[in-house]
Amino acid sequence: MTPRIGFPFCCLSRRLPIPRLLLAWVTCWAVAIGALLPPGLEGNAKLWHLFSNKSNQQPGSCEAEARLAASLDFWTLSSENLLAVLPIDPVKENYVRKVKNCVFSIAFPTPFKSRVHLVAVSKEVLEDNLDLDLSVSETDDFIQLVSGKKIVFGSIPLAHRYGGHQFGIWADQLGDGRAHLIGIYMNRMGEKWELQLKGSGKTPYSRNGDGRAVLRSSVREFLCSEAMYYLGIPTSRAASLVVSDDEVWRDQFYNGSIVKERGAVVLRVAKSWFRIGSLEILTHYGELDLLRTLLDFIIQEHFPSVDIKEPNRYVEFFSIVVSETAQLIALWMSVGFAHGVCNTDNFSLLSITIDYGPFGFMEAYNPDFVPNTSDDERRYKIGNQANIGMFNLNKLLQALNPLLDPGQKQLAAQILEGYPVLYYTRFRELFKAKLGLLGERKGDDDLIAFLLHLMEKTEADFTMTFRQLSEITQSQLQELNIPQQFWALKMISKHELFPAWVSQYLLRLKSNMNDSDFERRKRMMTVNPRYVLKNWMAESAVQKAERNDFSEVYLLQQVLQHPFQKQSAAEKAGYSSPTPAWARDLRVSCSS
Repeated sequence: MTPRIGFPFCCLSRRLPIPRLLLAWVTCWAVAIGALLPPGLEGNAKLWHLFSNKSNQQPGSCEAEARLAASLDFWTLSSENLLAVLPIDPVKENYVRKVKNCVFSIAFPTPFKSRVHLVAVSKEVLEDNLDLDLSVSETDDFIQLVSGKKIVFGSIPLAHRYGGHQFGIWADQLGDGRAHLIGIYMNRMGEKWELQLKGSGKTPYSRNGDGRAVLRSSVREFLCSEAMYYLGIPTSRAASLVVSDDEVWRDQFYNGSIVKERGAVVLRVAKSWFRIGSLEILTHYGELDLLRTLLDFIIQEHFPSVDIKEPNRYVEFFSIVVSETAQLIALWMSVGFAHGVCNTDNFSLLSITIDYGPFGFMEAYNPDFVPNTSDDERRYKIGNQANIGMFNLNKLLQALNPLLDPGQKQLAAQILEGYPVLYYTRFRELFKAKLGLLGERKGDDDLIAFLLHLMEKTEADFTMTFRQLSEITQSQLQELNIPQQFWALKMISKHELFPAWVSQYLLRLKSNMNDSDFERRKRMMTVNPRYVLKNWMAESAVQKAERNDFSEVYLLQQVLQHPFQKQSAAEKAGYSSPTPAWARDLRVSCSS
């Protein structure tokens, strides 16, 4: 039985106490030949480097800029790293079926029939991760690559087989139903990045789906994955977003109202796309040798601190995943982020945020906030995410159990039992920093809980409450005459207990050693964002994008790259103002 953790602080009094605690089109045979390239010339831009002059300058200098590829002519991907170790589905035809005894199926993207338009790119992902100069994104080769029309040299597109528990129930085979892993790129810094197209057509895992994604959800994913990165939260990245005029039909709210939308593709980038469900499916079907092979591969590639020869390596692996999952969810909570679909097939083994669907950033503070309108039982409400993290980790442990001896099982169970303390400890650290508190004091937990209680009762804006506490001076607080510019705090000040909280807060700030009000505010403004991707902001950008006006996508992309800095364009757009009246009853569409 998985113990419930409860939502910390805000529900302290009514739930549980805190524990102490890759251009040319290539045929299939040409792709196969690509695997025969010498390792040093495959899956990267080293051919490009051969035409560059060597320099003694350090990375980050002019040499680093010169290393950026100005075209895709010598830029390659590789799938060899995966194919050399992990078995591939022997069936090569692309039709929906039950797949067994493999990790991937070869599946080529399905090109759009209509003209494709580039909506947005991430300059940072192209340059820093993929060694591509931004000018490459203006080429037809690039558009064809990121829309799935052409395959680059060395690439063998793959669809990943995985299963998972969805809303707490085993859903059997799931897999990449509309995503294609087009290869791995090793950049000039030696980092390996897996490139995946989302919305690029059917695979053996499409079930009843059409293999497509729509512009609406793709705009949201592009913006949010980049926003999360700049908030400092581990996440997959979005390199590009393209839209077509292909018709895609969706029932947005699963209410029988089917509407015509436009097909889109996001090029997503991550160190790995393996998730808890990657292991669950193998255990479920008794494919234990393959389970061991996949686990050893994941550990060797992504967990350098774990000795692959160590008998307890799976326990050590599990311990790291438990710890980093706790850290990730605490970070989510610190910015009011609700994932919306925390199924085991959406939980990364590398503890990064993946698979952005009906997510939401909480506006009015509410621990019962649910962004996903199809979540009738509110299973994935923001205040339950830590508990769901524990549930998912328990399912991971069940997947690992066949490979563990009795002693290792006991040790792994003890590690899982320590998850609540890991989560609460990190949660507490983050919220203390959000309030500018230094050191340890006995009443810190109560002070945090008290504020969250007032925020809940007054429905105060989560993001702006903490941001405005970062901007207001202690003297302004002490006078209890909150200037109108601090509208979120002014809302809380209407509560009869606000003066009491202010008194406790100011007293606590006095105990900060070697601190000043200026230093406190400066410190807090580095951890409390002024801008997050609120639902109404994303919806405004989507509505314009559906009319081929991508101006707000561009604006939001720029603003969210600097979430902690006040920006005139963002202020003019109202991104730090109360939610506009037209958006107060917005619903997040479930389908994507």
